[in-house]
Amino acid sequence: MKPEMIAIVGVFVGLAALEAMRTGFLHKRGARPGDGVVEIISAASVILLTQPLAMFGGGALAALAAPGAAGALEGLPIWAGVLLFLVFDDMTQYWWHRASHTVPWLYKLHRPHHNAEYLSVRVVYRNNLFYYLPMPGLWLSGALVYLGLGWVYAGYIVIKTAVIYAAHSDVRWDAPLYRIKWLSPVMWVVERTISTPATHSAHHGKHAADGVTNYKGNFGNLLFFWDVLFGTAKITRRVPEEFGVENLPDTSVGEQLLWPIVRVRPVEKAPERAVAS
Repeated sequence: MKPEMIAIVGVFVGLAALEAMRTGFLHKRGARPGDGVVEIISAASVILLTQPLAMFGGGALAALAAPGAAGALEGLPIWAGVLLFLVFDDMTQYWWHRASHTVPWLYKLHRPHHNAEYLSVRVVYRNNLFYYLPMPGLWLSGALVYLGLGWVYAGYIVIKTAVIYAAHSDVRWDAPLYRIKWLSPVMWVVERTISTPATHSAHHGKHAADGVTNYKGNFGNLLFFWDVLFGTAKITRRVPEEFGVENLPDTSVGEQLLWPIVRVRPVEKAPERAVAS
């Protein structure tokens, strides 16, 4: 196993262990039958199939478009390579995520991520099996690796994944830091730079009227800065009391994983009867 994969697995296992000790990992408050099935299948799919396939495809297309450019960016300074991944991977994922809450068919692919009524590292990859394959950032990352930035990507993806895992975990690393008064200016910068449990949990909130939830914002993955830059940020330093989707019909395990191949027929409401006078 590659060193970056060992590091990523280590972060996941560490956070899962913290959840197991403090909030529960296998048994989450609000969990429903089928949640674990969706999470296991979707995570296995993206890790073992979708992400490698998309990155390979991006590299293959780059090789077709510029067959002599393999390794052309190998001498690039680290900061420049990181900047390229932040723009072509993380920023494009911000726009992909934002589109997923705007375009109806794309939301159907993303809804499983929000169908969980809890937060946990378990839900990080919880999406429809077709959600990740067309994600531009994966294809563009594959192209950048082809151009010689694989060594930069190895470190970048560890940091990005660690931030995303920590932002989804219900063991909130930012909460005790908010209580330290002299750290407030530091946290002001941090919460406007990277995704934190407070800012990302707001995106998973269930009720738009609770004063915390920002379902149509807080889309950032590694950088929350994109939300600040593009006007979709909401920072309250609080966490919604409930998570999930609001005012939508129920769905099934099959539809969450395989829409549009599997669809749940909407339940028709019975016509209201006239009230006798």
